[in-house]
Amino acid sequence: QVQLVESGGGLVQAGGSLRLSCVASGSIFSINRMGWYRQAPGKQRDLVALITSDGSGGSTNYADSVKGRFTISRDNAKKMVYLQMNSLKPEDTAVYYCNAAIRVWGFSSERDYWGQGTQVTVSS
Repeated sequence: QVQLVESGGGLVQAGGSLRLSCVASGSIFSINRMGWYRQAPGKQRDLVALITSDGSGGSTNYADSVKGRFTISRDNAKKMVYLQMNSLKPEDTAVYYCNAAIRVWGFSSERDYWGQGTQVTVSS
């Protein structure tokens, strides 16, 4: 019923930039929190950034490791969330997953949905 599709991953040299995008589609009544997580080989999936659905663009929260380098934003009309990644480091290499708390039409509560992931590789 709901799909999250990421795009924008790829290979970049250290110090470079990438912009990830994620679009939600399906029978969506509302989208609350949206965010990005990442998982490096052999490691757990960790939070990168979150953005709420509050007014004035929403409030944000970042992992300490990306503060000052990454920026999360959303476009509610397009049902999209973005992650602008600057000053990339080799340790940012991971599969990046889009996540959203979505309420589907006909249901009274929201649940978490995940995208399929997009690979980001930063070479030194």
